[in-house]
Amino acid sequence: MEPYTTFEDIDNDLKRFKLERDIAWEELKLTKNEFKEDLEPLNWVSSALKLTGKYSFIALIRKWIFKK
Repeated sequence: MEPYTTFEDIDNDLKRFKLERDIAWEELKLTKNEFKEDLEPLNWVSSALKLTGKYSFIALIRKWIFKK
């Protein structure tokens, strides 16, 4: 790290650090909300139904193919 030569350099770095901190804070809040949504039971049910439908379809196709 190079030493500061003026107060303007210090102010610029402080502004940049504040902006970086604000961005990180907003990203953290977004991650928290996404995590909350993933834990909702309704999302679990829809995921389970999608998987069940997919595997049922595959099972029906296998039965049909190997029946011949």
